[in-house]
Formats: sequence, structure tokens, C-alpha cells
Amino acid sequence: MNKSVCNASDATAVRGATPEDLNAISMLMDQYAALGNVLPRTKEEILRYIGDFYVIEVQSQVIGCGALEVFTDELVEIRSLMIENSHSGQGYGRLLVEHLIEETRTRGFRRLFALTYVPEFFHKRGFETVSKDTFPEKVWGICVKCYKFNRCDEIAVQRSLQE
Repeated sequence: MNKSVCNASDATAVRGATPEDLNAISMLMDQYAALGNVLPRTKEEILRYIGDFYVIEVQSQVIGCGALEVFTDELVEIRSLMIENSHSGQGYGRLLVEHLIEETRTRGFRRLFALTYVPEFFHKRGFETVSKDTFPEKVWGICVKCYKFNRCDEIAVQRSLQE
């Protein structure tokens, strides 16, 4: 697929997702799930958690998304971080993660984490690689139900949001 000539400065908005974004998020989810990069989710499940999602738009078109999942009064996870292939490598993921970091900080949380196949991306944004055991809320609440539980190959990264 050809890369778009746009760059991150062309982004019109990073905003909270609405039900109208369901199809765009679902298409991204299907693409990334087919590659094994995220767990598949039905449209019904996405819609149930639409309030957790944020989208990034270019020329009024959703080209990426990410979600925040709250685990405790101090711990939040970045989930479902996806950018359309035609827009990857152009800074949109960075803009989206920076927005999610600021949103998490503004809401008063102290720690932000992600499970990722691209830890270097997060390292550039102040995250450090940590053991998945650091997040028992995630491992025993969600991961234990995953078909990859005994052979998970994702890397855990964490960023402290304390000043």
C-alpha cells in the first residue's frame, strides 16, 4: 500500500471517539487482529467501550485510534493503539500517545502502561520496559482469559506520571 503524502501536522484532531466512529475503529481492529497484533473485538464490544477510545483524524477521516483502560485509582493502560497502514510512520501514533499521556495525567492517574510489540516506540515517549508481573490487575484480570496467555510475546512498558 502506498504511503499518504500527509504528515502529522495535517491531523485535524485527536478527540474522544463517538458511536459514529464505530466502523472506522472496527476496520482498524480487524486489520490489526488479522496480523495478530491485537485481540479481535466485535462491533458490539467496541461500542460498549467506545467512551474509552480516542481517535485521530486527517481531513475529517479517522486514521487511527487508541483506548485507555483504568485498572486502579493510579494505574491506566493504553490499549488498541492502531494507525492505518497508509499513514504509519508519519507521527500520528506519537501524537495520539502524547494525547493519551496528557489525558491520563489530567485525570490524576500516576502510572500508565502498555503491552506492545514495539517497545522502542514507547521508550521514545518516556516509558521503560518492566515485567508483566508489575501489573497483576491486567495479568489476572484480562490476560489469563487470552488464548496467548501461556505464550504471550508482548513487552510491558510503563511510564510514571508523577511530577
